[in-house]
Amino acid sequence: MKVLVIGRGGREHAIVKKLKRDGVEEIFCAPGNAGMEESTLVNIEETQSDILAEFAQAEGIDLTIVGPESALMAGVVDKFDSVGLKAFGPTKAAAFIEGSKAFAKQIMAKYNVPTAAYGEFTDVDEAIAYLQAQKMPIVIKADGLAAGKGVVICQSLEEAIDTVKDMLVGGKFAEAGARVVIEEFLDGEEFSLMSFVSNGIVKPMLIARDYKRAFDNDEGLNTGGMGSHSPHPAITDADYEEAIRTVVIPTVEAMTKEGIPFTGILYAGMIKTADGCKTIEFNARFGDPETEVLLPRLETKLTDIALSLLNGQDIELKWSDEQTVGVVLAAAGYPEKYESGAVIKGLDKLEGVDVYHMGTKAAGTDYAINGGRVLFVVGSGKNLDEARAKVYKELQKIDCQELFFRTDIAKLS
Repeated sequence: MKVLVIGRGGREHAIVKKLKRDGVEEIFCAPGNAGMEESTLVNIEETQSDILAEFAQAEGIDLTIVGPESALMAGVVDKFDSVGLKAFGPTKAAAFIEGSKAFAKQIMAKYNVPTAAYGEFTDVDEAIAYLQAQKMPIVIKADGLAAGKGVVICQSLEEAIDTVKDMLVGGKFAEAGARVVIEEFLDGEEFSLMSFVSNGIVKPMLIARDYKRAFDNDEGLNTGGMGSHSPHPAITDADYEEAIRTVVIPTVEAMTKEGIPFTGILYAGMIKTADGCKTIEFNARFGDPETEVLLPRLETKLTDIALSLLNGQDIELKWSDEQTVGVVLAAAGYPEKYESGAVIKGLDKLEGVDVYHMGTKAAGTDYAINGGRVLFVVGSGKNLDEARAKVYKELQKIDCQELFFRTDIAKLS
């Protein structure tokens, strides 16, 4: 079998490693990164739909797995579908559940999917008038794709007004921030629930937790994610079932009713509140960094899952009892200005953990920083404490003064 993975980050490296473990004969990654030694790199950008499809046809690719939201919103799956290629991911229309937060909120409102109260605005004066009638803290989101950074939790009215001005007038997130969604702040325990979906079949994955803030104790700016673990002890089996029953299945059914059926990975960012589980956001693809801690636990072959669901056939998912903890190493200054190029030493000394390359480039026999989030190190164990201890022990072997990481991932007490 030949499989093409589209993307270049840690999520795609996790998919590649999983395919390798599953015994896939030939794995290609477009464009990939220098650390993805398990695959053949293809120098095609994620959004070049026509060129990607031409490559897949010429190479005889059996299955394509689309990683990033940029590729989905560029219509890669639509193009592959049009020429008879099997691609696991949503069409551009279905990917709008991530590509537009306003669209996602409209779907949830119409089909009674539990979520925060909200308003959406393109006019700054209307947005400010709405804010003046709300309680603080409050959440302000850029409507479009902003690489996980377009969400601001504002503690005061003054901060909230400045934030909407930055987005709607100052163009902070360019086109992505031309519309804002202002949401009620929900207090509770956040968790990530991803599901494999196709032909109305929903196969939920295990629960993971993502740490969004840059620094320990959830301080600093929002990032693309600084660590993750699976399971999440604060989320019970009853919570899991509730989220599937009230959020995931109704949303999949809603998309079908709207004439935009969903295929691929539906990611529900959830929060367990005093009033039950509610939806924070949807993504239309594997979450990053949750994928890196979930795929090592998945025992069923990824290709079997994708091809079965694409053919409308149900399949049982089997999971390991091993628990996983992962820590992101980011470039100093991230998520704001950071420098690339610093050489990373010591990766060859790590033992008993998985290392996923998120933003690296080759530097002789070593690697160098080539992105904001640079590496993701994941350990497994019989419990989270064992997995956590393994990861943090191995992190000490990495030598690069320009990298930093949170020290409190999976520190649950």
